[in-house]
Amino acid sequence: MSPEIAGGERTRLEPGSFRDADSTVLYTDAGVFRALSAQGLEDFEALAASQLFERFAGDGRLVGTERVEAAHGDLPALRNEEVAALLRHEKIPFVSYPYEWPFGMLRDAALLQLDLLLAGLDEDLILKDSSPYNVQFRGAQATFVDVGSFERLPEGEPWIGYRQFCMLFLYPLMLQAYKGLAPHAWLRGAIDGITPTQMSAVTSARDVLRRGVLTHVRLHARLERRHGERPREVKRELHQAGFNKELIRANVSKLRKLVGRLDWIPPSGVWTDYGERTHYTDRDTEEKDRFVRDVAGSRAWDLVWDLGANDGRHSRLAADGGADYVVAMDGDQGAIEHLYRSLRDEGDRRILPLTVNLTDPSPALGWRGVERKTVLERGRPDLVLCLALVHHVSIAGNVPIREVVDWLASLGAALVIEFPTREDPKVEQLLAAKRSGTHLDYDREFFERCLGETFDVVRSERLSSGTRVLYFARPRGAVPAARDGRTALGR
Repeated sequence: MSPEIAGGERTRLEPGSFRDADSTVLYTDAGVFRALSAQGLEDFEALAASQLFERFAGDGRLVGTERVEAAHGDLPALRNEEVAALLRHEKIPFVSYPYEWPFGMLRDAALLQLDLLLAGLDEDLILKDSSPYNVQFRGAQATFVDVGSFERLPEGEPWIGYRQFCMLFLYPLMLQAYKGLAPHAWLRGAIDGITPTQMSAVTSARDVLRRGVLTHVRLHARLERRHGERPREVKRELHQAGFNKELIRANVSKLRKLVGRLDWIPPSGVWTDYGERTHYTDRDTEEKDRFVRDVAGSRAWDLVWDLGANDGRHSRLAADGGADYVVAMDGDQGAIEHLYRSLRDEGDRRILPLTVNLTDPSPALGWRGVERKTVLERGRPDLVLCLALVHHVSIAGNVPIREVVDWLASLGAALVIEFPTREDPKVEQLLAAKRSGTHLDYDREFFERCLGETFDVVRSERLSSGTRVLYFARPRGAVPAARDGRTALGR
């Protein structure tokens, strides 16, 4: 065991971890920990002794976990029970949620859950829930983080997590694969997901012919209406009928095959084709890349946000420049889907792609509004890339320029920002759709005045085409940090 961890080291409970009475996540200055009840400890010991644990932890699909000793006096009680053991977890660089994942990320998280379940059944273990919130991504690798979800297989009982799997994994995937409907708004609006009755209501008679709809949607909804008020009786009937793990295995195997066949092809549209091709000359692109590369390499950046990341070109430049971790956000799921697939195929763990609309970002959700955090509450960046974005937020999104700059300043990070002037072809296109005389604040001189009120502009550069200007700025009062003995950029 590792050295003793004292509970008094600014212990903070994870507010979204209260639902499991046997397993509570907490944080101290020393890292991320999990407090277990006596029953939770028994289940973990069974998991730790399994081949599953060694295999999945070895390749990163299960979060790195070790048992540690603790001074229990200052640790919080688990409801009415004292802590029986403490685990230390490997830290995930940035927490994300399923309503921020593109289709491919949600599907890969679902497949990981099912693979763990099948592997667990081989060793008489089972997952007692099936929440996508139990999966996090390190870059493009799905990692299961809730070791407290494993328990010994109860004899004669079905997989209790099946309904939750359908509501939070299968139905959202079906919605997008079969109906072309992105499930993000639904998942963001209902923390428990889409019920069988709701999913049945949005499927047509023709949809019944699609794989899995009759069994997992229509029949599921019908059975829920018939037996929803008497779950204990249903359990007893299944036990008496000789329900066993081979039946669970057969059903899970079929479910995995179904999920693996679900697919969504991102539409070819304005954003997925945008990249650096449409509004930039080759020379502009080279100059912009060099500017970003210079900033990325000027010091050690722990966390970089690439806002409006699109195809991830500048996220990659930041990562290659030495940034520890990059979160690439874009409101277009198609662009993020393409980026995720390429990062996954490359085995990249440095860049996390997320679907986030900056004019309507992920809110705080759940019990007391703290189970799911806002983007900023999950980790403040020390560098923000804001390229080919301001005109979309300000003109298309109707956010005043001063508001945009003030929000960026509130992040407390260094900033690389691009300002396309009113003469830029894309800006002219956006303004043409607006009433004459609006967006008078969209002006380079006014933008620079707002930027200078909260940032120290270290460097600016007009691209060769003449209609776009790049700026590197630091928050007022920030002390530049050198990297590898070099002088920080602009100092």
